[in-house]
Amino acid sequence: MRAFSQVDVFSTEPLKGNPVAVVHDADGLSDAEMQQFAHWTNLSETTFLLAPTDPAADYRLRIFTPGTELPFAGHPTIGSAHAWLEAGGVPRSDEELLQECAAGLLRIRRSERLAFAAPPLLRDGPVTDEERATILRALDLTDDDVVDISWGDNGPGWVVVLMRDAQAVLAVRPDWSSFGGLDIGVVGPYPAGSECAVEVRAFCPSIGVVEDPVTGSLNASIGQWLGGDRLPASYVAAQGTVLGRAGRVHVEKIDDIVWVGGDAATTIKGVVGLGA
Repeated sequence: MRAFSQVDVFSTEPLKGNPVAVVHDADGLSDAEMQQFAHWTNLSETTFLLAPTDPAADYRLRIFTPGTELPFAGHPTIGSAHAWLEAGGVPRSDEELLQECAAGLLRIRRSERLAFAAPPLLRDGPVTDEERATILRALDLTDDDVVDISWGDNGPGWVVVLMRDAQAVLAVRPDWSSFGGLDIGVVGPYPAGSECAVEVRAFCPSIGVVEDPVTGSLNASIGQWLGGDRLPASYVAAQGTVLGRAGRVHVEKIDDIVWVGGDAATTIKGVVGLGA
């Protein structure tokens, strides 16, 4: 039996964020056992805390969707760091944790709320005409609906669509048959003076998740693309509104680093029977 936590991430309102299932002390579990459990939980992501293989790291994390393993994801990073600390984990630094994952070593800042340093983009820049056509079909949009499109792949494979305003984002009704393997994020600004700067939505059917409630990796990509330029250097993004959630993602660009932060609260604690 292994310790288990389920953590709600990116909201101050109970049960209004994005839950992540966290299995503690997961060393010894096989890849197949991890994937089977992630498929069974049927959450956006399920994570497994393991002893680090890099001596600089505080812990190692593996991240699974219901259908595949990811090298990096945002809300699982914050939720798992929260669970590790709550279970008595002692980081090497009072100010930061260092997480080892398939994407490398990831810094997690400890302040008012946990915040991770966005990893480097694996792919950025404009999409091709063919990719643009596929994206427009998938979102059931026209060229006039879109301000800009850019790759923002930091592991999960995001391509990001900037729309004219938040209401246009909320109105998107995807054509799921037209995604062609793409994972698409959509962002649009709220009027000046609003509680949040932007509304974000994340469509990722290729990894077994139709619409993700609140998405740290996508918000990191958006901050890297638009932060300090077409968006402020520091802002709060809303996500999950269409799904009845109240996600709030705190994005801050300092020099060349984008920090993505959010609140986290444990909702379930117990044990799970996995492995020997």
